[in-house]
Amino acid sequence: MSNITAADVNKLRQKTGAGMMHCKKALVEAEGDFEKAIDILRKKGQKLASSRAGREAREGVVLSRTNDDANKAAALILNCETGFVAQNAEVIDFAHAILNLAVTKDISDLDELKAADMNGRSIEENITDMIGKTGEKMELSAYEVVAGARAFAYTHPGNRIASIAALNKADVADIDIIGKDIVMQIAAMSPVAVDKDDVDPMIIEKEIEIGKEQALQEGKPEELAEKIAMGKLNKFFKESTLINQDYIMDSKKTVGQMLAANDKELKVIAFKRLSLS
Repeated sequence: MSNITAADVNKLRQKTGAGMMHCKKALVEAEGDFEKAIDILRKKGQKLASSRAGREAREGVVLSRTNDDANKAAALILNCETGFVAQNAEVIDFAHAILNLAVTKDISDLDELKAADMNGRSIEENITDMIGKTGEKMELSAYEVVAGARAFAYTHPGNRIASIAALNKADVADIDIIGKDIVMQIAAMSPVAVDKDDVDPMIIEKEIEIGKEQALQEGKPEELAEKIAMGKLNKFFKESTLINQDYIMDSKKTVGQMLAANDKELKVIAFKRLSLS
């Protein structure tokens, strides 16, 4: 058996990021062969990933950014099991590396991102390696992209909420301020759609059903319950659709009124909000 030195162990640790004891055991098993030791550590990550598959990964890192042309924005969630791992600098850097690759390669969806090449291996394989390092289940659970004349991104401090939005015009005075306010509005107020006509019909049906049921439980007659439910639906539209919400920077106007005041043709054409549940 090869003589495994502390320098050998440290060299493998620097190369893989795995713990000192794991590196020593891998080198012993590989009889000092670094490439074999790396394969052993990777297999360990795969084995750990399999054993952790049934565990919940509700913590993680949520990030967003725009491309260099500022006409596309992307956001992702890299989940893990604990807040301790989510706050680990290496894990955060890893999530940034994934997002940077996604934006640079103009990746459009989650499946494409998981299969994308990073350092000669797929993103999913790189995540498996990271599982071996952290000892926790990790998964790339969400990836969203928006595009328009101008795009904006906001990641809330703590990396638990991120929002992205695309606007239809770029040549508007103070567009950077407007865009920043929009993505902060989305992060803070969690709208379900841009306007009421964009709301999923299933959500509308559910809101009407809830409103009617509440009215009936309060003893209101059937015909009145229907009107009450519609009134509650209008309130829902006001509170939950982006352009009808009160503008967080000036509650005397709605987001739609703020946009129109800057440019009558300025519109939000798409947005996404990601957060840890």
